[in-house]
Amino acid sequence: MTGTAREGVEYVGFWARVAASLIDLVGVMFIVVPVTVALIGDGWAYAQGGAAFFVNWVVPGAAYVAFWVFKGATPGKMAIKAVVVDAQTGATLDFWQALTRYVGFFVSVTPLFLGFVWVAFDARKQAWHDKMARTVVIHRRR
Repeated sequence: MTGTAREGVEYVGFWARVAASLIDLVGVMFIVVPVTVALIGDGWAYAQGGAAFFVNWVVPGAAYVAFWVFKGATPGKMAIKAVVVDAQTGATLDFWQALTRYVGFFVSVTPLFLGFVWVAFDARKQAWHDKMARTVVIHRRR
């Protein structure tokens, strides 16, 4: 899958990826918010410390990484019939590649979400976290 595009591969564009991300965000919120409230109580929105970090960042991160490694996609990507694969081989991600992609989310978000917006302009529709992890998001073959 080297180069700008490979014949027969359809990269998933910006708006479809936004939709998938929103689906994932809602799913994460249904898990994270109740667990955070149960652990921390009323001040959950302003929670700090190890428990808050664990529930808000580590647990969702572990879920994302597990979905990418074992299913090739998060529920949002599955809903739009997309899969995250290695950009060169088209293979399922390994653990380190998936972890790099998750950590790369923060790089993509930090400068006003420019790393995500990059998808709209990139030939292979890669966000910055995709470039960091050497991944692409493609439509699942039927």
